[in-house]
Amino acid sequence: MIGVREVYGKLLNELGYQEWWPAETDFEMMIGAILTQNTNWKNVEKAFVNLEGVMEPEKIQDMELEELAQRIRPSGFFNQKAIKIKAFVAWFEEYDFNVDEVEKQPMERLRAELLAINGIGPETADCMLAYAFDKPILVIDAYTRRVFGRVGYEVPKKYDDFRQMLEAQIPNELQVLQEFHALVVMHCKNHCLKTPICQGCPLENDCLKIGVASI
Repeated sequence: MIGVREVYGKLLNELGYQEWWPAETDFEMMIGAILTQNTNWKNVEKAFVNLEGVMEPEKIQDMELEELAQRIRPSGFFNQKAIKIKAFVAWFEEYDFNVDEVEKQPMERLRAELLAINGIGPETADCMLAYAFDKPILVIDAYTRRVFGRVGYEVPKKYDDFRQMLEAQIPNELQVLQEFHALVVMHCKNHCLKTPICQGCPLENDCLKIGVASI
């Protein structure tokens, strides 16, 4: 079975460095991590358009909840996400809205704090840790499960069990961990869709196609 490092290497060779996260500021990145829950990035971008001119923590903090909800409406579940964003911004205020101050904290402490915020689960927390606060952690999502399940791995049900399993087999380097998640996402958009396009896939010769109907 193909190794985790080899998966990374083949995806990197095929796709190149992605230099994620697609955001202009760290704060925009963190808001995007919440908005992308249960939706696609195109809808997040539509919500970003509505947030132009107010994409600052102080402005979001002062904004009425109803106005925020309407601005982010394109992302779906907008009422719930508005509450989540408000809760996140209240936490961020404890650090004076200063990313540098947040980065000074140990990763495990930060992760625990993020997970304690209403509406922030492991995937969202790890996105923020990896891409806003430069902490070496691998983001796991449905795409990660799809890719490794199809190539033949027995994927643990628990998020952290799967994350730690993969992290143990790749360098504990921020760029590698950031790129790995980005490469998996792009691979699933190009080839490893729900109904995969196997022709031309960089993992085709190694993939056991577990769970894939005969194509």
